[in-house]
Amino acid sequence: MSAIVVNHGLGARADSVWFPHFTAELTALGHSATIPNLPDPDAPRLAPWRKAFTEAVAAAGPVGDTVLVGHSIGGVNVLRMLEQHDVAAAGQFAGVLLVSTAAHEVGYDLLAEFFAAPFDWARIRGAAREFRVLAAADDPVNVPDPVEHVGLLVRGLEATAVLTATGSHLGNFPGDHIELPEAVRLVDEIQAATR
Repeated sequence: MSAIVVNHGLGARADSVWFPHFTAELTALGHSATIPNLPDPDAPRLAPWRKAFTEAVAAAGPVGDTVLVGHSIGGVNVLRMLEQHDVAAAGQFAGVLLVSTAAHEVGYDLLAEFFAAPFDWARIRGAAREFRVLAAADDPVNVPDPVEHVGLLVRGLEATAVLTATGSHLGNFPGDHIELPEAVRLVDEIQAATR
């Protein structure tokens, strides 16, 4: 059994977008899935979000059996948490799935601090064994070119990506309750690769 910990995006909570279906599917497969409600979701701050997510991950179980998932700015928060992860002391995470995650600032002043420093790609890569990226080519949030964001993440993380032609931000608004079977498949793929 693996532990999956999800970092939600702006304005979202555990019951938003594809999270209920995702959690149900993974639970049916015998895994535990946690989606902590991070502080001030409508006005996220890097330090409190990173701290809250780090605490939720620590409570989830052994690092080597844990898959981290981030949606949108939640994916950026996962990357920022991995930059501070002490691999020598705690070991590598099983893997990471980033869904509709930006590789650089996209024009939201509210979220600018998440992108203020360049990503330490080498340190992030060393913190997990497998990386996957899931995004849509018509994403209206990851501007100016959603495919460019995917390419930067793939190169920086040495990740495998799945790029769909459509799907927008794969959950544009918290109330968009959708199924995202591709996310379940990619988590399962990460688990298979790290067994």
